[in-house]
Amino acid sequence: MNDATPPNRCRIVLIAPPGVPAARIATAFDGGDVASLILPENGMDEASFQAFAEQIVPTAQAAGVAVIIAGDTRIAGRVQADGIHVETSKAELAETIEHFQAKMMVGAGGAKKRDDALELGEVRPDYIFFGRFGYDNKPEPHPRNLSLGEWWAQMIQIPCIVMAGSDLASVEEVAATGAEFVALSSAVFADGVDPKTAVARANALLDETAPRFED
Repeated sequence: MNDATPPNRCRIVLIAPPGVPAARIATAFDGGDVASLILPENGMDEASFQAFAEQIVPTAQAAGVAVIIAGDTRIAGRVQADGIHVETSKAELAETIEHFQAKMMVGAGGAKKRDDALELGEVRPDYIFFGRFGYDNKPEPHPRNLSLGEWWAQMIQIPCIVMAGSDLASVEEVAATGAEFVALSSAVFADGVDPKTAVARANALLDETAPRFED
């Protein structure tokens, strides 16, 4: 269960990988502070994706975890999610923000270069994500994501999420960039990993090493 007062340092965002049951995802919330959970479609059809989201959203929200639906605004509305994550053009992002930002968070991903990120940032999403779902298959974070996260955190007030690697220790590298959030997926949900223990360990590493933000 999350503390009432969030820690004043880089926080965890979980990303649900393909094939992981909702109940297994929910166990991660017992490991300590989790800011939010992103639910990608992961190849599910619309009905299956909605049913999956309906299982996890109330549990996550009861634990103080904001749920962000990736790519489907209709399902985000139906399941009363807290946000929508889109990877699209600046114009389409602006349209999504105009329609939905009064009701839920709108976050943006897909930027691979500084110019791309700045263009998306011009329409003021609630966050920008550096990384790709499902590509945390190496122990360390991708160097490009670290570089973009560090540059963005120093220059732009919009919060950023940076994808960590498959090793829990990689949260330290992400936190060192100054990013507000570190995304974890395989490091928490891979076969043989206990999600609760993994989240607890990641929080402990962040408590020990992450820079503190100014109030």
